[in-house]
Amino acid sequence: MKSVAMVVVAAAAVLGGCATPEQNARYMAGHFRAQADIANPAGEKIGTAVAEEVDGAIRVIVEAGNLPEGAHGTHIHTVGKCTPPDFASAGAHWNPTTHQHGKENPAGPHAGDMPNLNISAGGRDRTIFTLPGGTFQQLLDQDGAAIVIHADPDDYKTDPSGNSGKRIACGVFQAM
Repeated sequence: MKSVAMVVVAAAAVLGGCATPEQNARYMAGHFRAQADIANPAGEKIGTAVAEEVDGAIRVIVEAGNLPEGAHGTHIHTVGKCTPPDFASAGAHWNPTTHQHGKENPAGPHAGDMPNLNISAGGRDRTIFTLPGGTFQQLLDQDGAAIVIHADPDDYKTDPSGNSGKRIACGVFQAM
């Protein structure tokens, strides 16, 4: 019996080593997971976001490209709807804890505040971030949630949106 357990552990280690980080995260994560395909106003897919419950928190993995070079504010918004061209349908920042915007704001941050994406010339960016508050059930409530990428960098302090400019990409989280 002991040797069977050792074989199972060894096989899991070998198979886990062959998987991508996203595949490994799927097996290590909690049982709540959602994905959003992020599109620009023309409807072209420019990236993907995955939100998953891990140890009672919500980890978000965002990968995006085909955006203007530079920093772009990125936030979780309260409504799972992305109507182009301005994506106003996504509502305000997700804020179940009723804080103000920004990690540098003494009364912040919103639960949906995330770090800027930093797109290199002709490149992409990938960020992994754990949201500071809220639950997965609050995130995917009756009207859902969206991820929004803005035209300008987030200053991490100005309420309500960090002066991050217009919304240039959006994706609706769908439970997996």
